[in-house]
Parts: sequence; structure tokens; C-alpha cells
Amino acid sequence: MFEINFYDLGTVDHKELTRVVCVCKYKGKYVFSYNKKRNGWEIPGGHIEEGETWQEAAKREMFEETGATRIKVTPISIYKISTYGLLCYCEIEEIGDLSKEYEMEKIMLSDTLPDRDMLTFPDSFKLYFDLVNEKINE
Repeated sequence: MFEINFYDLGTVDHKELTRVVCVCKYKGKYVFSYNKKRNGWEIPGGHIEEGETWQEAAKREMFEETGATRIKVTPISIYKISTYGLLCYCEIEEIGDLSKEYEMEKIMLSDTLPDRDMLTFPDSFKLYFDLVNEKINE
């Protein structure tokens, strides 16, 4: 397993962020995306593209990976694996169909994190999931 370090918001310049990961809820259930290339369930997220803000990246990734068309995003923590990323909590207000042009095949709504053998990156996803839940339940 690789090491993940977490940092308080504001301790890293937003220009250093390369990724955004969002633990999402829709109608009170957690949202997970099935990655057909990796054959497993994932917490939605991805790279922040050149010239994109983290907010724009979060909205784009949530659309590509869940079909979300209207969301509220709350930053939770900075994390670092090899580069800095932003962990967020996302409330999906409206959801549409997934596009076939992206790597996600379907979504799942769940009350909990799926079993680790169903996840593509179980150790990091558990850390993200637990930290977001700790922060939103404070």
C-alpha cells in the first residue's frame, strides 16, 4: 500500500492540486461508480485539467463518472499520495444518464462503503470515506 498524508485546507496552494476526489451522496445514499477498465467500484474523482479550477474539475468528474448535472461540493481536506489532491464531500441534487464515452459503466447507491474486494483501491477509498464522514458528522 502507498502512503497517504492528509493536510488542513489552506495549507497547500490550490495551484498545486492535481486531483479531486468526491465522496458523494444522492437522495441520502452514497454514490459509487463502476470502472469498466479496472473492473471495480470507485469513489468518483480524477485529474484537474490544465486551466481548470478544482470546482470545475469536481463538477466535470461528477458528470463524467456519475451523470450528476447539479451538485454542491464542499472541500474536506488536502491529501498527498505522490502529488496533492483535494478530498471533497458532494451532494448530488440532480442526476442524468452516464455517457458511454467515459470509463464508468454504471453507478451504485449504497448506505455504506462496498466490501473491499469490490473496490479498485480499497485502502485509500476507506480512508477518504471515513475522513469525509467524520467531518460531515462533526
